[in-house]
Formats: sequence, C-alpha cells, structure tokens
Amino acid sequence: MAVFTEISDEDRNSIAAAYGMTSLSSVIGIADGDRETTYLFRAAEGEFIVTLFENGAEPLDLERAFATMETLNNIGIPCPKPTRTIDGDATFRAAGRLVAVVSFVSGSSTNDPTPGKCNSLGRLMARIHMTLQGGKKRSLNELPAGPLHGALIPSNVFFLGEDVSGVINFRLRHDDVLVSEIADVLVSWASRPTGELDEQKARAVLAGYESVRLLTKQRQRHFPRSSFHPLPGAMPVRRTRFACLMLRFAPLNLRNFQRLPDKRSPAEHEIPSRPRRRTNSMRPEVERASLSC
Repeated sequence: MAVFTEISDEDRNSIAAAYGMTSLSSVIGIADGDRETTYLFRAAEGEFIVTLFENGAEPLDLERAFATMETLNNIGIPCPKPTRTIDGDATFRAAGRLVAVVSFVSGSSTNDPTPGKCNSLGRLMARIHMTLQGGKKRSLNELPAGPLHGALIPSNVFFLGEDVSGVINFRLRHDDVLVSEIADVLVSWASRPTGELDEQKARAVLAGYESVRLLTKQRQRHFPRSSFHPLPGAMPVRRTRFACLMLRFAPLNLRNFQRLPDKRSPAEHEIPSRPRRRTNSMRPEVERASLSC
C-alpha cells in the first residue's frame, strides 16, 4: 500500500458515486507500501479501502479475487468484504487507473508471530482450503490439489490478540497441491534466522491446520516428523527452510523432491522477494487497514 497517484476532488466524487458512498467525510492516503496506491474512504456507509492499481492488474483477475472473498465471507472466514459498483462490477476506473474497493478490516500484521498466532493461522488456512475445494477431491501426483490463497505471508494476515482478524490480498489465488501452501506458511512463519524451523511455531501451524482438516500420513511425510510426533526420541525438527522451499517449488514429484526437466529461463527460477515490511510511518488510525483484493 502506498500513494503513487494523487486523486482529485473529481476523482473522489466519481469513486464515491460509483460505489454508492454518501456523505464522504474524509479520504486518507495510506503511505506505507511499494506497489499500489491505497486510500481509506470514510463515508456514511462505513470505512472502505480504495486501491488504484498502478500496473499488472486485469479486471478478470480482480473479478476472480472478489468471487473468492465473497465465498469466504459467506461462511464467516475473516477477510475484506468486496464492494461492487452500483452496476455490480468488481472494478471502476478513476485517475487513469483500475480501482477496486473492499471493506476495512481491523487488526495488525506481525513480523514475530507467537505460537498462538501460528495456530490460529493454521486453522484459517485449513478453512480456506476446505471452503474453496467445495467438496471436490482433486489430486496432483497423488496429493490433494485445489484453490490456494497464494500469499499467506505475515503482511497479508491481520490479528486481534492471538486470533486472525482478517486475511487480505487474494490476487494470487491459484490451484496447486494443498500441501505446497502449508510449506509456504512454514517458511514464512516458522523460520529462524539460521534457516532452521522453529519447532514450537511449526507444530502450532500444523496442529491448528489439523484441528480443522486432518493430514494423512502420506502428506505428513513431507514435513518434519516431530511436528506430528512430539514424543521422546522423535526426530527433531532439523529440516531447514530449504527443505520446505524444495517441497514448494519442485514440480510434481514431491515425495522424492525430484526436479523434472523444464525449459524456463534462469530468471523464472528466481523466488520472488518478500514484500517490504510495514513501517511506523502509517497514521495510527489507518495502520490496521486492509489492502484491496
């Protein structure tokens, strides 16, 4: 979230009119971020996060993100509520940019999650997987596959206390083996600076996940054994982030971590860097705001 595009009074009024906002009391630019322009609109109907996409966004992508959030909202999974235009569209254009609007979500992200937060995230991830699968059993190389959030990194998950209050940024939603997202979360949430997994946090993520959706023994083989077997003499958690990254990025043969021949260019093998951390430069009243879709 950031402010790269300044909006005029005319732009503010056109956005408010398009989305049926009345009595607009304030428009605040959210200064922290690195990709999109984001504003907090306060109106009689409530508080809204308005995002102007600087590049790379397509209406079809945002429509899919909106459909995902609407599905999750309908069963009470905490995420922003998509706000459509009065004509029912997911997007609008203002200031020469594609615009999307969602509801404000309370909470704040963390860069040092507690085991309690990790457990709550594990439960949420399992609920997302089960909901988006919709009862359909699909598999890739004998492992369950289906829709994933695609970016459950710390900056995209908000908390109130130890509980997840909202998950944002559904633009990277895609289909893959479900276990790959669990590996992503272990890397992002349970890694120590040394590269090892924090055993307590890793167990918390997996315990939270399994409290909602059980992992079979076949799936458990892809994770550090003591995360599932906290018994004396069990194998300690010594698999590093590298092992989880191999699980995440090795195409198809997850069991043996074998790489299949691929014709991608070297640049396409690079793992994207994490988004920059939030700073304290954000105004207190909007520090908890949620990003778009």
